[in-house]
Amino acid sequence: MLRIGQGFDAHCFKSGAKLVLGGVTVPYELGLEAHSDGDVLIHALCDALLGALALGDIGQHFPDNSDDYKGIDSRILLRRVMELVHKKNYQIGNVDMMIIAQAPKMACHLPAMSENLAADMQTSIDNVSIKATTTEKMGFTGRGEGIAAQAVVLLKVNPLA
Repeated sequence: MLRIGQGFDAHCFKSGAKLVLGGVTVPYELGLEAHSDGDVLIHALCDALLGALALGDIGQHFPDNSDDYKGIDSRILLRRVMELVHKKNYQIGNVDMMIIAQAPKMACHLPAMSENLAADMQTSIDNVSIKATTTEKMGFTGRGEGIAAQAVVLLKVNPLA
């Protein structure tokens, strides 16, 4: 049995914050405003995974009004979501993600992001695709106001479960 999920997240830039994407701290003069570490890529991925399982969204599982998640590393959230995936006897088929940002440039950081996410999802790096694009200076990402991310996941029944 296969399950498909999609996710989306966006955050505004903020001075004095870190820019963390896919668990990688990306050097940039601005970070993302958020209750957690603001990792939009992992947040979109978590939403896609939860959606594939019909378990709601990231906000239902990790509310942004809870001190338990204030400043939390989003990789921890992803590992907790993966516990739910495994509990339901699924495993990653593949994930395809897109970072949408005018700046900073992402290409040199994508391999490290893929390694982090593959490790956290306990899957082969060959099952993880991360791309980056701009909006050609259109919209909030194009004006440099923030970053967005999209994710699509395919889950398959774990034959060993």
